[in-house]
Amino acid sequence: MTVSAFLAWAEAHAEPPHVELIDGQIVAVAPEGSAHNRTKFKTARVLQHALDAAGLAGETFTNGMLVPIDAGTAYEPDAMVRCGAPLPGAGMIVTDPVIVAEVVSPRSAQRDTGAKLIGYFKLASVRHYLVIDPDGRIVTHHARAADSIIVASTLTAGALRLDPPGLVVEVADLFG
Repeated sequence: MTVSAFLAWAEAHAEPPHVELIDGQIVAVAPEGSAHNRTKFKTARVLQHALDAAGLAGETFTNGMLVPIDAGTAYEPDAMVRCGAPLPGAGMIVTDPVIVAEVVSPRSAQRDTGAKLIGYFKLASVRHYLVIDPDGRIVTHHARAADSIIVASTLTAGALRLDPPGLVVEVADLFG
């Protein structure tokens, strides 16, 4: 199945199930626990607050919006930031996220730290990929350096710099 066919399928359902498209296959996303959901919400809220505080045009999304990776893969990140003018009201796709965040769970850890890490950085717009572990209160920050090398750092406290677009957030604020 292509991303276009997947979108048509999702739009045809009044309440589409929580799924992603991976290598042309519809894959169910496991239900979230309270720590996962709380961390996802706080991450989106903190990122939006940082965007507003920096005076930058852009918006933060939580799950429900798709990021197409290739013709047969579209992920639904837990949170993401895109810069620029707001997307149209009916849009379901974000093709140019700058920051993408996934809250890791035991069921999603392998995909979040493997295929999604590789997939998100296939997009030229992605500068930062955050893998957030609510149980360990750890953030693994993958950043695209100027030479396009992906550099990873692990943070448990302190300031997390996301530049570009020029945001700074406190790691502790991401957790519930």
